[in-house]
Amino acid sequence: MSSKNTYILGIESSCDDTAASVLCKGKVLSNVIANQAVHQKYGGVVPELASRAHQQNIVPVVDQAIEQAGISLTDLHAIAFTQGPGLMGSLLVGTSFAKSLAYGLHIPLIDVNHMQAHILAHFIEKEGYEKPDFPFLAMTISGGHTQIVRVDAHFKMKVIGETIDDAVGEAFDKSGKILGLGYPAGPEIDKRAKLGNPKAFKFTKPKVAGLNFSFSGLKTAILYFIQKQLKENPQFIEENLNDVCASIQYTIVGILMDKLKVAVKETGINRIAIGGGVSANSGIRAALKQAETQHGWNTFVPAFEFTTDNAAMIAIVGYLKYLEKNYADQTIMATARLKL
Repeated sequence: MSSKNTYILGIESSCDDTAASVLCKGKVLSNVIANQAVHQKYGGVVPELASRAHQQNIVPVVDQAIEQAGISLTDLHAIAFTQGPGLMGSLLVGTSFAKSLAYGLHIPLIDVNHMQAHILAHFIEKEGYEKPDFPFLAMTISGGHTQIVRVDAHFKMKVIGETIDDAVGEAFDKSGKILGLGYPAGPEIDKRAKLGNPKAFKFTKPKVAGLNFSFSGLKTAILYFIQKQLKENPQFIEENLNDVCASIQYTIVGILMDKLKVAVKETGINRIAIGGGVSANSGIRAALKQAETQHGWNTFVPAFEFTTDNAAMIAIVGYLKYLEKNYADQTIMATARLKL
């Protein structure tokens, strides 16, 4: 085993993706993800089905990650895993596997906060991608979370704004369900939004104090709007689908950008990094690029493969903690509502 190389295995199982990744000194050697198609017909993730699928997937996924990295298990220096937040049944599978493997190999075990990993994914070594300097503001946007975080160091973070009800990804998915789109609906809305008029239909932005978000009212407004239009014209969705998608996306992106502008003004920090599955949205990426020229921000958008749930982001946190000798012991437990 080379003294120059540090191999970290990351394991992610917080929701419905079983993932494993091997990093060497911050560079990705493998990043394997097994998606669970079983949830699509239910229009959302079914926790019990998710945990069963993780049990089926975790051994072959880890095996593939080790093989693709061109190393053996005995080359590993540490194992990092998602402790939380997430679905308890799903987290237990990854936690139990990581604890057993680390114990069997006599190597350190490292616990990782899933939300911290979305932020620190920006520190994965990848050609063409800059790392943000400290301090910076991170906006984590996904199906389960919407947060603005002040980041002063790798492990010095403070949540300064978050959703008081639903996450932004939930707003996309539920809007898609109302429109008869599949699950997850975010990518389909994004695709159709490019073909529609973003100002065709006006949806009211929720008024929430400070840097917090709310999306439940917007979801209800979209539902009532569609119901009203369908009464007048049963073909309304078919005839206006692209415009409706564009208008929904325009409203959601506007809500996110408005809060970011307030956060920049309040903190004086103009370095903005985004992460989480919704950061793959083209509307958000375009709005951030526009803010660079309009407001003089420095924006950092992760590579697509590091936006949705993946194990490379778990492994990079594992590597940074490994350098600090910040290890967990075998008493560590999965925590569904783990805070940042």
